[in-house]
Amino acid sequence: MLTNSKNSYGWVAIIVHWLSALAVIGLFALGYWMLTLSYYDPWYRLGPWWHKSVGLVLLALTLLRIVWVMLNPKPRLAGGRYERIAAWLGHLLLYGLLLVTMISGYLISTADGSSISVFDWFEVPAVITSIPKQEEIAGDIHWYAALSLVILAGVHALAALRHHFWDKHDTLKRMLRPQKSQS
Repeated sequence: MLTNSKNSYGWVAIIVHWLSALAVIGLFALGYWMLTLSYYDPWYRLGPWWHKSVGLVLLALTLLRIVWVMLNPKPRLAGGRYERIAAWLGHLLLYGLLLVTMISGYLISTADGSSISVFDWFEVPAVITSIPKQEEIAGDIHWYAALSLVILAGVHALAALRHHFWDKHDTLKRMLRPQKSQS
């Protein structure tokens, strides 16, 4: 079952969800750690290479995910009206923060006109370089958006655990493997 149904997420949505979660956590941890590196540390250059490469792959994955969400049925949400509204707003904010974080990261890295190498496979060219203090402004946006994203992702995870253990909903199970259709 690759695609979603009205009762379940499909494998594509599940795999992309967990890959995105791992990437966000990993990128945040790496980015935070990179702030502590000295110029002579071997990871001073290697860390940003990994961070930018994974970040751009995550951007592509996120854009594909948004298209996938628009083309697939949305499984029913558990809970009452306010919980469903909160879930919808939370997901909208997660997608928004993902995009703001990655676009601002791109603007930091390309502010001087340099392209970004993605795992040395291909280069993503600089498109916007004329914003005054671009690297500085994009850096601030990137930091606060990434921090907000990680906090909101933590709240998202706590909500999933609450639904699973407290409310006894199948929300978490549906994001671990496709569920059989209910008649």
